[in-house]
Amino acid sequence: MSSDRALPWPSILLAAASAIAIIVSGGGWWLAIAVFVIWLGSFWLIIGEPPETLREDKQTVFSSANMGELVEYSGTPVLVTENGRITVANRAARKLLGKHILGQDMRVALRHPKAIKLLESNKSGFAQIRGLARRRDVWRLNKQLLSNGISVIELLNNTAEVDIGRAHTDFVANASHELRTPLASIIGYVETIQDEDDGLDPQTKRKFLDTILADSKRLQSLVSDLMSLSRIEAEKHEQPTERLVLGELIERSSREVAGLERIPRLEFEIEQGLEISGDERQIEQLVRNLVDNALKYGANNRPVTISLSETENAEACFTVQDQGDGIAEEHIPHLTRRFYRTDPGRSRASGGTGLGLAIVKHIVERHRGRLDISSERGQGTCFTVRIPLAESKKA
Repeated sequence: MSSDRALPWPSILLAAASAIAIIVSGGGWWLAIAVFVIWLGSFWLIIGEPPETLREDKQTVFSSANMGELVEYSGTPVLVTENGRITVANRAARKLLGKHILGQDMRVALRHPKAIKLLESNKSGFAQIRGLARRRDVWRLNKQLLSNGISVIELLNNTAEVDIGRAHTDFVANASHELRTPLASIIGYVETIQDEDDGLDPQTKRKFLDTILADSKRLQSLVSDLMSLSRIEAEKHEQPTERLVLGELIERSSREVAGLERIPRLEFEIEQGLEISGDERQIEQLVRNLVDNALKYGANNRPVTISLSETENAEACFTVQDQGDGIAEEHIPHLTRRFYRTDPGRSRASGGTGLGLAIVKHIVERHRGRLDISSERGQGTCFTVRIPLAESKKA
């Protein structure tokens, strides 16, 4: 066929439209490019030889090898199949599924009912599958069917999105439960007082009112902690720049949260002069939460030791050590989860909201620090916070 043959613009436009449609529907750029190249190449093969600029090696320009070169360095796993067998697997796909998948039947490589159903169908589509690489993984498999039994498969890792969605659902459910319990108590006692006001003796009425007040304060604390957590999460990508003298702040905040009755239980081992770049309000909240926890759950007749020192890595190391019953080892990894309690009854009785350590964790993360928890049954619990010192101290 002559080299001056007119270009088949309708075919080119159709191939381009298909690529755009893939991008709009959520497919990746590499998948769109691959589809455009293969589809356009199939049109050239149908209508005859391409013009001079593409004629040099028609047999290799649209081959699987060249297709492999096109997608090899994409961060998204991409597979190309011909008649159900894998002919191209880019580097990301080989890392995910193994090098042995080349030449395999696609159904054997994936071994998932939803994936097999999609791959056996004679149309494009997608499927969400679990456990492709690890048990909890969630992947979206996008299939684009081309001509001559060729299909392009793109694998998108949706695990993080699903985990975030699950965490959001759990948080809403837990928050609703925590709010509903005191509200139900308040409503019940108020209705009782309204219905039987004349028949209630002063002592019973006072008891009801004390319970209403306690539950109202619990609601107030819960709402306050929820708002604090929301603010901290909103600011987590903004590293604080205010210079804080940490020793003075720790001593002041610890005494304030302890109050006159519990101050004698505090023992300080503070190295003075250490400075960090931080948010004063949040660091105060961190100290208050940790010291208050230690005073609540440590033995009433035993001291709480609060220390501050500098590490070899130019960090401020702040520790709060109680001498209470300690925490079972299986609970420690979950302590910073929202609303997690090792003893729900005791926590609620002491006025805890279940959010204190979650707030501490987020404050530490915002300050680019680390939180470590160690505990031994019968010996007590130690919370350790490490935060980088301000630049002048490092120098």
